[in-house]
Amino acid sequence: MSITIKALLNKQTRDSKKESMTFWVKGEDEDNAELRDLSRSVVNLQIEGVEANVVAEFKKLNRDDKKTTLDFEIKGGTSEESSTAFYKRSGTDVVLTIAKTEESVDDFKEHQKKYREGLKGKVNSDGTVVVVDPNQMTIDEALKKDDDNDPMAGVDPIDSDDDLPF
Repeated sequence: MSITIKALLNKQTRDSKKESMTFWVKGEDEDNAELRDLSRSVVNLQIEGVEANVVAEFKKLNRDDKKTTLDFEIKGGTSEESSTAFYKRSGTDVVLTIAKTEESVDDFKEHQKKYREGLKGKVNSDGTVVVVDPNQMTIDEALKKDDDNDPMAGVDPIDSDDDLPF
């Protein structure tokens, strides 16, 4: 199942846990019954004139007097190029194609859970952190690095013979 509608790419947000997009649908496309059928499923989003596409969960469809709002949670691990291509169109009217994928919502949520675990690392029962990214700096390394660059490191301010004018 696939549907093409005119919408406003209202916003695209990203934080450490997830990325989401919100579209506003106005006019005759608001009454399209296929939108309700696609809600709460995993879909492929494509914008006319943009080479990239993204896979997302169609989280909710919300209607009010002025517009219909479509909320999507983007699949973790979506390439930076795809997200950037969509982001460049934020705040503009677009022709959006929404196509249902074969992936189930449960599989999508499991992928998201695994993706998020990979981002934050794991904490052992003794409080130590298992670092997922080998390039990630530890707190001890950061403190040592600060001491290496600090010209006042190791100087006791009370014993300093620096005479201040006041």
